[in-house]
Amino acid sequence: MSQTRREIVAGGAAFAAALASPVNATAQQPWPSQPVRMIVSQAAGGAPDIICRLLTDRLAQALGQSFVVENRSGAGNVIGVQMAARAAPDGYTFLWATAAALTTNLFTVKNLSYDPQKEFATVARVARGPFVIVANPALPANTLAEVIALAKAKPGEIALANDGPRNFSGLIAAWLNKNAGVSINPVAYATMPQGVQDTVGGRVQLAILAFPAAAPMLKSGLLKPIAVSSLERVPGYEAIPPIADTLPGFDFYGWLGVSAPAGVPRPILERLNGEINKLLVDADFKARLVNIGFYAFAPQTLAEAEKAVRDELELWRRVVTDIGLQPE
Repeated sequence: MSQTRREIVAGGAAFAAALASPVNATAQQPWPSQPVRMIVSQAAGGAPDIICRLLTDRLAQALGQSFVVENRSGAGNVIGVQMAARAAPDGYTFLWATAAALTTNLFTVKNLSYDPQKEFATVARVARGPFVIVANPALPANTLAEVIALAKAKPGEIALANDGPRNFSGLIAAWLNKNAGVSINPVAYATMPQGVQDTVGGRVQLAILAFPAAAPMLKSGLLKPIAVSSLERVPGYEAIPPIADTLPGFDFYGWLGVSAPAGVPRPILERLNGEINKLLVDADFKARLVNIGFYAFAPQTLAEAEKAVRDELELWRRVVTDIGLQPE
């Protein structure tokens, strides 16, 4: 074979190999080289959506590429999470994850259609949202210890509004009963605004609320605070003691963060983790979170964030087992 013919054959083989290769020229460009999609498994306009848009606006500025927020709500986070899990692991689709989507759903939803442990890689936890136990002002108890004493003196007579046994406030209520050895009666509401109204009206005596819902009621005096669900006191509400002051080790909160479909190249995850960590120490970003009723996590490496989610999974596995909750 002549040298020219050999060169043509070799060039053709190289071209064919390039076409067959899963790594194309676009994938070899520095990330991000095109718009990045962030799937939100919650409806537009709520706190998770607002925080996601706050984050992605800042990430777009830092990375020089637009971030497109896509709301895919429904089925208790499942629709959006499932879509993110099935996306190509190319670094251009991420999930704006809730704690429910990546932790509690695994134990509360029967036949869950995705595996949060196998189908996602944690990029960063961004914001946490503690809950607060509030009471009707007429309740003759002002501290958690007094509430527990009253519940023991009047078993089954005190009612607590929550958002259902498989949602965060319902799980916290069941864990509270378990740890305190009381039988406060949980009353589940399809919508918590009705639960708030019933607590204000005295039809139920207690409620467990996220801070954005509780803040107006506390400021107006329509409800009084009893205790917060996180170990740390909440900025702006430092006078409200943690549940853990009465029941040691009690530490529960919702959280929001970024996860990627399994298989996204590690350098992309590390780049995005690094940019998010810069925001977590940015005073303006943190202040904006506080205004929404959420609080920034301390920066974590990829490994630390991954471990934090694994630890949460084990925590909720133990809680659900101990309270005897069956998935539905």
